Amino acid sequence: MDTPLLSYYEAIEAASANMLAAAQRGDWKEVARLEDACDSLIDELQSVARQTVLAGEQLAARSCLMERILANDAQIRHLAEAWFDRNGAMKESCSHALS
Repeated sequence: MDTPLLSYYEAIEAASANMLAAAQRGDWKEVARLEDACDSLIDELQSVARQTVLAGEQLAARSCLMERILANDAQIRHLAEAWFDRNGAMKESCSHALS
C-alpha cells in the first residue's frame, strides 16, 4: 500500500518529530538544520505529487500523516514563541531593525 508519495509524507513526519524533540531540548540550531532538510523533502514531494494520485486507504494514511505533521508544527511554534517571549530584547531589536 506504500507509495513513493506516502514515503515523502512519512519522512516529513519523522523530520517534524525530530524537530519537535530538538525544540523541546532547546536545540534551535538542530531545529533549523532539520527544517532545511524538511524543506528539501517538501520540494521533492511537490514534484512527485504532480504525478501521483492517491485513493482510499492511501488518502486516509496521508491525512493521518498530515495531522501529525501539523500537530508537531504547532508544538514547535508554541515552544519557539515561548523562547522569544523569554528573550524579549532580541524580539524588540528585530522589530526595530524591520522598521
